[in-house]
Amino acid sequence: MDDDLTVTTLADRPDLRPLLWEMPDSWPAFMLQDLVAHATLGRLVDEFPEFTLVATDPAGQLVARGLSVPFLLGTPRRGTLPDRGWDQVVLWALHDRIRGDRPDTVTALEIAIRPDRQGTGLSTRLVAAMRANAAAHGFTELVAPVRPSAKHLEPGTPMPEYAARVREADGLPEDPWLRVHVRAGAVIERVCPVAMTVAGSLAEWRAWTGLPFDASGEVLVPGALAPVRCDPERDQAVYVEPNVWLRHRL
Repeated sequence: MDDDLTVTTLADRPDLRPLLWEMPDSWPAFMLQDLVAHATLGRLVDEFPEFTLVATDPAGQLVARGLSVPFLLGTPRRGTLPDRGWDQVVLWALHDRIRGDRPDTVTALEIAIRPDRQGTGLSTRLVAAMRANAAAHGFTELVAPVRPSAKHLEPGTPMPEYAARVREADGLPEDPWLRVHVRAGAVIERVCPVAMTVAGSLAEWRAWTGLPFDASGEVLVPGALAPVRCDPERDQAVYVEPNVWLRHRL
């Protein structure tokens, strides 16, 4: 565990705002092309700095960030965690802020660790900090559309089947990232089959991945949780990412 780090919020450390996206991370290049994320991430940290976590080392260097936002779930038109996962809940949070609606739930959006700090237990610490931060603001639930960390190794496996796997020894999820959340107190609620969508021309996909994208059908892209559908006749390819909704009771 990284005991030498300080974890606080962007509200307490606004000087770190310019560094949030300069910190190296391990996101695949194509994942940065989700239009909802591209259009909203900057706005989200500006609107909700008290829900943006930052971790710094003794030298003051940013080594991890954790993004979360509050939103209103308990309405007749919502009520359940959405099939469109990450994209939908981000839009709900911004819509609620514009309307002045009072949120009742916090959703995690991202925990990113600088590559040289991965594998040190920092992700577990950020999950705990995100839970504590939501509770400190008076919320009783933290939800998360989780991107299972080892799913990219078997993109052809349906997400419901993958997410249901548990270890015989302790009954915890086989996937490491799902396991971190469950150990922290979460329960797996269900799959969100359309959590994020990345669409682009074949030239764009070639630039993002270095793959040829010249044949019709499914393309296995490193880092993708499911195959990318390539359609040369229409000069387009589309990636639809499934995630897993988890619910933390606080």
